[in-house]
Amino acid sequence: MISSDVIRGYNDTIILCLLLAGPSYGYEISRRIRNTSEEKYIIKETTLYSAFTRMEKNGFIESFYKEDEESGGKRRTYYRITDAGRAYYREKCEEWNLTQDVIGRFIQES
Repeated sequence: MISSDVIRGYNDTIILCLLLAGPSYGYEISRRIRNTSEEKYIIKETTLYSAFTRMEKNGFIESFYKEDEESGGKRRTYYRITDAGRAYYREKCEEWNLTQDVIGRFIQES
């Protein structure tokens, strides 16, 4: 499993990537992160909801309520990406490419 310290700066990028496919809610996003990473990264609930709060404050996502048929009509908070969130996601992807290039210069495979 990957250390949360290593990936901390990219939680927003991961969440925004998943929201590019359409609105979703916390548990579903957490499950998709776990499954997509093949359980190498499991985001903590507090980390996830802190990211939602921060990104909503920054205008990268919007929250809304929706009744969920799967849960018997229970009202859930869903999140969707905004245009500002899409722009931020693109910036973070460019940053990631640069980071990979720089760190790759210091990784020696034996």
